[in-house]
Order: sequence, then C-alpha cells, then structure tokens
Amino acid sequence: MTTYADLKYTKKQVEVFKQFDRDDWSLMINSGAVGSGKTVIDNDMFLRELLRIGKLAQSMDKKAQYILAGFSSKTIANNVLQEIMQAYPMLNIKFDVHGAFELFGVRVVQAYTGSIAGMASIRGMNAWGAYINEMSLANEQAFAEIRNRVRGFEGARIIGDTNPDTPTHWLKRKYIDQAKDESKGIIYNHFTMDDNTFLPKKYVHDMKAQMSGMFYDRSILGLWVAGEGLVYQEFDKSKNLITHAEFDKRTADQQLTYYCGVDWGYEHDTSIVVLADDTDGNTYLVEEHTGHLEQIMHWVKIAKQVQQDYGYNIPFYCDTARVEHIDKFKENNINAQYAYKSVLKGIEQVAGLIKQHKFMAVQEGIQQFLDEVYQYVWNDKTGEPVKEHDHVMDAVRYAIATKLWNQNNKQSDNSYNDQTKLLADNGLIDYPDDFW
Repeated sequence: MTTYADLKYTKKQVEVFKQFDRDDWSLMINSGAVGSGKTVIDNDMFLRELLRIGKLAQSMDKKAQYILAGFSSKTIANNVLQEIMQAYPMLNIKFDVHGAFELFGVRVVQAYTGSIAGMASIRGMNAWGAYINEMSLANEQAFAEIRNRVRGFEGARIIGDTNPDTPTHWLKRKYIDQAKDESKGIIYNHFTMDDNTFLPKKYVHDMKAQMSGMFYDRSILGLWVAGEGLVYQEFDKSKNLITHAEFDKRTADQQLTYYCGVDWGYEHDTSIVVLADDTDGNTYLVEEHTGHLEQIMHWVKIAKQVQQDYGYNIPFYCDTARVEHIDKFKENNINAQYAYKSVLKGIEQVAGLIKQHKFMAVQEGIQQFLDEVYQYVWNDKTGEPVKEHDHVMDAVRYAIATKLWNQNNKQSDNSYNDQTKLLADNGLIDYPDDFW
C-alpha cells in the first residue's frame, strides 16, 4: 500500500493532501512563502480531482468540464502545465486549438484571471470544479465568475494557491478570514519557506539573508502584511554610498555591464539613471539625470551623451507610460526597451541588493537619489509605495528589475520584440499599438 511518505511530500504537504477526502469544503486556499511547496501539492490535487470527477461523470453518463485558471496563459504554462508534464510525462497532454485538453475523461478549459475578459472561455459553463493558480493576482470579478461557474454537481469545489499580499486584499478579507467559520466551507492552509524541507539549505539561507521587513514576512514567513515606514529601510550611507575614486578602485579589474532606467515626466520629474554591474554581483548607480519641464529632445540629448560615454548599444529600460517618448528614442537610434514594471517584485530585488551591501550609489554622480531614498515610504492602504519622491526610485527599479528579468528569461538586450512579447504575455505591460 502506498503511503504519503512514499510520495515524498513534506509534512505540510501531507497535511494538505489528507484534507482532499473531506466533504466539508468547497474552496481550499493554500497560501504562503515563495518555494514552500504549495503549488506542487495543488498540482497533484488537481490531477487527483480530475480523476475523481472523471469517474463520477462516467458513472452518471455525463461529460464533465473543469476550469484551469491563472493570471495569464504563460503563468499557467510555467506554474502548472509544464511542471505536471515534467513530473508525469506519461499523461501525454494534447491541446486543442482553444488551449483546452482532456484528461481522465474530463475536458479542462483554461481561463485567465488577469482581467474579466479572460473569462470569455468559460461563459455559460457548468464546471465540475476549478484550480486557480496565483489567486491573489486574480481580478476580483474574474474570481467571482469562476465561483459562479463551479456548479456542475453537488460536490463541485475549487482549489488554489497564492503568495501573500496586503492584509486588506479582497482574497484575505472575503475568503481567508472567513475560513474560521466552518459553515463557509473554506479551508485555508498557511505555508512558510521552512515547511519545504526539500529546498537546498544554501538557497534558504541566501533568501533569508537578502530579505527584510515586509519582504521577509511575505516571502519567508508567508504572512499577509503591509509595508511600514521607509521602503528601503536598510539603506545605509556608510555602506551604500561611495565616492567616484572608490568606484574606480573597486572596479579597476572588473568587466562592467552598463544599462539605464528611465522614468518619464514633465511637470513631474523625468529621471534617467546609469547603472553598472560588476562580475562580483555588485550594482552601482553611476549617474543620475533628473529634471522637469523639459521636452523630449532634451532627454534624447542626455541619452546620446550616455551612449557616447558608455557604448552605443547601452539599453534604456523605459517606463511604458509614455510610449511616444520611447518611440522618439528609437527614432534617434537609442536602444530603448519596455521596462519590467511589477512594482513589488522590482522593489524586492533592489532592496535585496541594498541589504546585502551590493548596491552602491556614486555620490558625485547623483542629484536627487538621497533625497528620494529617505522619503520613499509605504502606503499602508494600497500596499505599494506612496506616489511621491519616486522618480529616481522608479528609474533605478526599472533598470535593475528589467535586466534581471531578461537574464532569467534568457533574453538579450537586443531582442526587443521577444522581450516585449514576454512582458506583455505576463501582464506586466500592455502590447504597444504597433507591436503586431
């Protein structure tokens, strides 16, 4: 007889898996830390649910449909389908022209929760269940639509996973907090990173070392918390600010990679920053050009000077709020690209560098950076930074986050169309009007 131990699950995953056979729930939310094993167990329960539903539908001589939902087609593919096909290659999943597939006699239809438009594929459906990946990223209306569609039979239910967000998030208030009331039929399981005993110890150590404040609480402890006070509370002038002479000394034997971030404004500031990465994993803010009430050609001139100083093909990762400015850069042979704009993910990456003292600003090259970094604070209602004193902060975030995004997705700085499609597929930017 196969035991839970034979399945090589963690203790936490075993606890969740045992809940599957209970009949007192219609919604299960598995929430918690990054890499804690919640999606792995959800993927397996998804397969087990399809098997259960398939047998039931066959006994009733009916055809069952099931909803597989996620923020975008890309996130479903990465987090669910590719993981399942790698773990269980014998399943041989085959997709039809609509992205649907059949497994264990159940037709599985994909739906995208990033907007209500992503629900078009399930309009009018009587679904026998649903699996929602990354629940907290879902549009609330889309989530409600899925719940309305899961009505195919008396025991139809929804499973899903999510990383934590703010304590005021609708998923927390309307569902997770209601799980305490057993009559609601909601099960909530909380995961921490330490629950995943299969993670390499060095990975866990490194993750804990680079996290602080809200990011530690969410990514390591899996808590639904808001940020408080300064966004970059670990910034220390004695460790994160250096002179140009120190920069030259530190990088004398280094091969540096230069790149830029751009935050557009007019009445509000525009900021262009130049950063450099060395081969030891350090990032330097080398130059900052910030000002307001300037026309776009002023910033083209600045960018041209940056090209002259650091290389013709240096990439400029630009705020997509002013696509016409990006177009003007490109018209002037400036390597302008769309920036990765996931706010919290970008801040987490910058904050990690700051905490590890791997981010240094060159004091002779900055203008408003110090003013902003000490006034850049959290909005405890929205869970994001207050939209003040943020122009240099945004430019730095765009630069660092986009470069890391390109590296992680094996994109070159020249692959403009590939990079744009990848960002848009993941809902991080809108497709530009002329993209297709």
